[in-house]
Amino acid sequence: SLRRLGVERIDLYQFHWPDMAGTPIEESWETMARLAEEGKIRFAGVSNFNAELLERCESNHHVASLQPPFSLISRAAAGQEIPWCRSHATGVICYSPMQSGLLTDSFKAQRVAEFASEDWRSRAPEFQEPNLRKNLELRDALRPIAQRHGATVSSVAIAWTLCWPGVTGAIVGARAPAQVDGWIQGASLQLTEEDL
Repeated sequence: SLRRLGVERIDLYQFHWPDMAGTPIEESWETMARLAEEGKIRFAGVSNFNAELLERCESNHHVASLQPPFSLISRAAAGQEIPWCRSHATGVICYSPMQSGLLTDSFKAQRVAEFASEDWRSRAPEFQEPNLRKNLELRDALRPIAQRHGATVSSVAIAWTLCWPGVTGAIVGARAPAQVDGWIQGASLQLTEEDL
C-alpha cells in the first residue's frame, strides 16, 4: 500500500469493522501498534467499535480515532463511544451526518420506492415506515433553522454533528459537485443555543 500510494507512511490507518471471524481484538490491535512503531502508520484508529472494544484496544496502544455513524437521527454513539473518546483524547470522525440523504433538502418519501433492489437503503429501518415519516418530519423541523442562517438543511445537519462535544470532524459524501455546494457551509455554520 505504501508503494502504491507513493508515501513513506500512512497518516491514519483504521479498522473499518470489528473482526467477526473470532480473532481477538487484542491480537489485531497489536499488529496496528507494531505498524505505528515501525513508522508505517502515524496513527491507528477504528470504525464502528463500541466502548468496550475501544477500552480493550487502548490498554495495548492508544486509539487515535473512532469513526462512528452519527447524525440527528442516529445518535447512539453519543451515549458511550463519543464520551469515551473525549476522555481518552481520541478523535471522532463521524460518518453519515446527513443519514444517507434523509437529512437533505430534497429527499422525498417517494424516492424510497425508486431505490434499486441492491441499494441497502431499500431495506434500512430509517427508510421504512413509520421511521421514514418521523425522520422526514425531523428534517422538516430543520428548515426554519436553515432559513435563519441562510443555509441548507444539509448544512444544519452537518453543523449539528460538528458542534457535539468530542466530535472532531465529519465525513460527508457527494455524487456531484452541486451536492457539495449544498452542504459545504456546514463546516463553518455556528448554531445558536436556540437552534440546538
